[in-house]
Amino acid sequence: MTEHDGVRDLLAAWAFGALPPDEERAVPVHLAECESCAAEAERLRETVRLLDGAALTGLPAPPAPDVLSAALRTRPAAPRVAVHAAPYAAAVAGLKALLPEAEGRWSTPVVHDWDVHATVAHLLAADEPLAGRLGIAARAPASAATGDASWVEAWNRRSAEVIAHEHGRTPAETVADWAAQAAALLAVPEAREPELAARATTLMGVRLPVADHYVVRAFETWIHTDDIGRALGLAVPPPPAGHLGQLVRLAVRVLGLALGPTAPPVLFAVDGGEQWVLGSEDEPVYAELALDPVEFCLLVGGRRTPAEVPRRVAGDEGAIRNVLERAASLSWL
Repeated sequence: MTEHDGVRDLLAAWAFGALPPDEERAVPVHLAECESCAAEAERLRETVRLLDGAALTGLPAPPAPDVLSAALRTRPAAPRVAVHAAPYAAAVAGLKALLPEAEGRWSTPVVHDWDVHATVAHLLAADEPLAGRLGIAARAPASAATGDASWVEAWNRRSAEVIAHEHGRTPAETVADWAAQAAALLAVPEAREPELAARATTLMGVRLPVADHYVVRAFETWIHTDDIGRALGLAVPPPPAGHLGQLVRLAVRVLGLALGPTAPPVLFAVDGGEQWVLGSEDEPVYAELALDPVEFCLLVGGRRTPAEVPRRVAGDEGAIRNVLERAASLSWL
């Protein structure tokens, strides 16, 4: 590949501000010498400006070019946050790029009984627990409910409250508040400093480091972005490989805790990635299970059932079924 071809492949990610420092420095040097790449870079930068503006104002915007979709699929988020927050930053960028396509179609059914507008409102509510724990004020009016409910009941009730409130506002206002809250989550020190993000806190019924809660937020944002894309008939790319690996590893850890130390041991693997023994450490492996990483995340996210998720298996069918059913039971989305 020539230098020209190499830089041209970087232009979409450069327009998003999503290049690592060494590649970031190489692009302007080449643009100063190459008129065709300079023109393409300016076109991409203008498209990104239009997408960002439309996401906040609700104004129509042109469809994102394929090259921008490729950038979201293959490049990490801008290097302004630490590794643990990068998947969330990328997921937020992906949803912001998609939402202009909802113009005029905000009432399109998406998932559960939510339309596109309600799905964004749900994400506004879903980010609140972590935002509140990090000192970020809620964008929606506070709940008047008591605190004696289980976390699942409280989660569902708060989501319903925020959706009802946001349906009295315009989609543009809801998107603006969601984007502002997401930006605040990515601006706090915990998003940039791994040491601060290492402290554990209990959210959604599970005690995890703040860093892992950022990965949870990335997981849900991507799942609902995919939901909206499917509803609108648009393909949403999966997270970049590095980010997808972070989602998978966290999901496997939570799955291992859910299975417990006495479950029949299963050797679990994701295609092209790592493998783990889930369940008892005191017995020989009963079975082997391999899943595509995206399909595994969709299973954990409640978008696949144990019966329909593609898999490669060997060994005890009951042990395999136990893992798949427990993975599916983890979903709260």
